[in-house]
Amino acid sequence: MPKDWGQNWKTRYIPKLYCSSMNKLLGIAIAVMVVGVAASFALSPYFTESTIDEAIPTGAIIQSEMKNNEMLVPHEDTMMEDPRMEEEMMKDDTMMEEEMMETIPMSYAGAFVGVGDGVHDAQGDAYTIPLEDTSNVLRIENFKSTNGPDLYVYLSTDENASDFINLGALKASSGNQNYEIPDDTDLSKYNKVLIWCKAFGVLFGSAELSTK
Repeated sequence: MPKDWGQNWKTRYIPKLYCSSMNKLLGIAIAVMVVGVAASFALSPYFTESTIDEAIPTGAIIQSEMKNNEMLVPHEDTMMEDPRMEEEMMKDDTMMEEEMMETIPMSYAGAFVGVGDGVHDAQGDAYTIPLEDTSNVLRIENFKSTNGPDLYVYLSTDENASDFINLGALKASSGNQNYEIPDDTDLSKYNKVLIWCKAFGVLFGSAELSTK
């Protein structure tokens, strides 16, 4: 055995072993970081609540209705004979204007029902609003759902999202919000509103729409 064998072993192999160990540690550290980032992305929605309060969409068809449909209308001859009657009629007109209220016609409406598994839930009201341009908007009011990642709003034929129309990502976990419905959507067919976790294919809650 050469006299310098021990020295050569130290100079040749120890640095290689050190580099190999460092590379393994670096690989493990990178893997841990990747898993941590992924876990943070997936779990963060469960701890972050959001609220939105969108107004009724512009262009919504507004109808005026009487709060009380019964209204006494005096005969024209009687009104002309008694001047006081004309004054009363003017008061009645003012009262009638005050009694009028604006309402938004709903073509379809329903209420959300959660899955009921103690984890995934959605509550609130859902209805469609016709607009002046003949399009429709899905309006969700008094809404609240449990937090989750990658939540979307679907119009579907069933609760399994086997045939659906994607209206977009859920804007907030609570509050009032509007979603545009594509033209020519058959609401008698796609009559279920789903709050759907796209990443894991999980239903949080649904509302069955029916005609008003």
